[in-house]
Amino acid sequence: MMMNPTRQQQRRKHIPIRTCVVCREKDGKRALFRVVRTQDGLQLDPTGKMSGRGAYLCANPECWERAASTDILNKALRTTLTADDRMRLRQAIPSP
Repeated sequence: MMMNPTRQQQRRKHIPIRTCVVCREKDGKRALFRVVRTQDGLQLDPTGKMSGRGAYLCANPECWERAASTDILNKALRTTLTADDRMRLRQAIPSP
């Protein structure tokens, strides 16, 4: 009995790709940080499963600063960021 050659090959696990809303760099979902719009305001989603409209930011501190100081996240999350939301973003900037 002959084995099917495609069965012998290992199947590669699918890795979801997401895009940073600031620099437009694409990477795996786990490599980017998810920011979610909730009723309580803007929140970081470490699990990537929080319900609500989300946007992704890469680990580049310049992207985080630009997201906090411009309207990029307003458009991506379809909301208006408050001063408190912007402060929370600046505090969460990942260190290089």
